[in-house]
Amino acid sequence: MEKKFVILPDVTCDLNKDIREEFDLEVIFGHVKYPNGKDELAPLDWAECSYLSEPTAEAFYSALKKDPAGFTTAPANVYEYYNAFEGYVKEGYGILSMSISAGMSGTYNFTMQARDMILEKYPEAEIRCFDSRRFGPGFGLMAIRAALLRKEGKTLDEVADFLEENKTRFHQMGWLDDLYFVCKKGRISQPKAFFGKLIGVKPLGEFDSAGMTSVIGKAKGEKSGYRAILEYIDKTIEDPENQVMIIANTARKSQAQMLRSMIEERFHPKAIYVSDVYPSCGINVGPGLVAAYYFGKPISEDLSEEKELMSKILLE
Repeated sequence: MEKKFVILPDVTCDLNKDIREEFDLEVIFGHVKYPNGKDELAPLDWAECSYLSEPTAEAFYSALKKDPAGFTTAPANVYEYYNAFEGYVKEGYGILSMSISAGMSGTYNFTMQARDMILEKYPEAEIRCFDSRRFGPGFGLMAIRAALLRKEGKTLDEVADFLEENKTRFHQMGWLDDLYFVCKKGRISQPKAFFGKLIGVKPLGEFDSAGMTSVIGKAKGEKSGYRAILEYIDKTIEDPENQVMIIANTARKSQAQMLRSMIEERFHPKAIYVSDVYPSCGINVGPGLVAAYYFGKPISEDLSEEKELMSKILLE
């Protein structure tokens, strides 16, 4: 009889309580520090964000935009991972630990250190540590896929091997329309931010090989942006009718619901969730994100194929 196992993504998976309960997923919570100096576990529910007087995404992103440097994040440390791992091992569980891209955070290295410490004490423990090469809802979609494979009866190793072999197939496509925030974060010049806002540019992003979002094209206006997103998904998705998809947003709920309706009408996915991006990722993303996450064709190493595809779409 195969050992039962727990799927344990870190908090940057951005999966709220309802989704986690539906797919039987646990989470390792990192930390967030607010402008008032308070440090607490990074929430996956706005009601758990003590800094907010109003527990909404809109209130959080409004405060973040006013003081982007006042918010910081940190992952769970090695000992927090060790304690979590030990608890599951003592209960007889195997562990699939899933981490935000190692290109963005030291989390994966912390999980590996904790795993080695556990194996010294519990040599029979079964722990696989997985570097998602993703963040946010794209990472969360991997955890959902892992849960679905587990439900089919796949073993811990079979699930982990599938994720390793297919991590480049998890896509992001959408825009970030608030260039002022990324300007404040030092990621774009002020003139470019102003110009982009002035003419309504929608920078369209896809995951690169390290899991960072890279702009592969720029649409002018929402109508053009929605069309480009749908066409890009059409050319890159696989077996949409049997997929779970996520639409994520940072204080752009109406646009996210619009995109959901368009995707449902065109692709008929098995399930589609509209989700917020919570502080662990949102502090670095800022307001203005609307994006779809799905499983599809492998993403090229340098995004050259995806950039060429989007260029063709925008010229149509």
